[in-house]
Amino acid sequence: MARASETAYSVLRSEILAWDLAPGTMLAEVELSSRLGISRTPVREALARLVADGLAEPQGGRGLIVSPVSAENVTELFELRQALEAQAAALAARRRELAPFLELQDQLREVPALLADPDPGRHAYYDLVARFDGAVDVAVQNPFLVQALAGVRTHLVRIRRLSRDNPARLLEAAREHLLIVDAIVDGDAALAVDATRVHLHRSLRSTLGSLVQLPATPMSPTR
Repeated sequence: MARASETAYSVLRSEILAWDLAPGTMLAEVELSSRLGISRTPVREALARLVADGLAEPQGGRGLIVSPVSAENVTELFELRQALEAQAAALAARRRELAPFLELQDQLREVPALLADPDPGRHAYYDLVARFDGAVDVAVQNPFLVQALAGVRTHLVRIRRLSRDNPARLLEAAREHLLIVDAIVDGDAALAVDATRVHLHRSLRSTLGSLVQLPATPMSPTR
């Protein structure tokens, strides 16, 4: 049972983050049970975990839906993100081992060439961002902060899809990440915080712009 619940959770979480299950999609136990080939009990357990993650929510007594993405909750997420990531950048600048950040410097300088081939380039760039996050997580030496950041990043994966088709923004973001890494390499905590705030301000502006252009998603059953 535990394995079936874990499998259901993993599949549904991946589908939500990839927008295969779009915001507003109804999550019906019976349909999910049939599609995943498991009983309703592990599906129910998986849905409870998704609610705890903030990826699903009740819909007026009619069951659960994939949590909507709105300008309001994006802004709220970025408010939390700024507090956490600014602190993480400052701690990383004070506590880091140089080697991983020197490597990140070199890799971030190659992003313009990487994005010259858009489709594989975007995937490679997001892998690089994940390595940046991982290096910061190690450097801060604070498991509570790392756990809080992990929760925020779960939602960021979903939101990032709104701006993935904007190559100009990806190039700009890469330059901003490089400034943060430069500050961490230099051990300059104040500059790392300032560079992080600039990056998040521009990311929020870009994300909200993408959200305005996104067509409304009608309520739909699980696929």
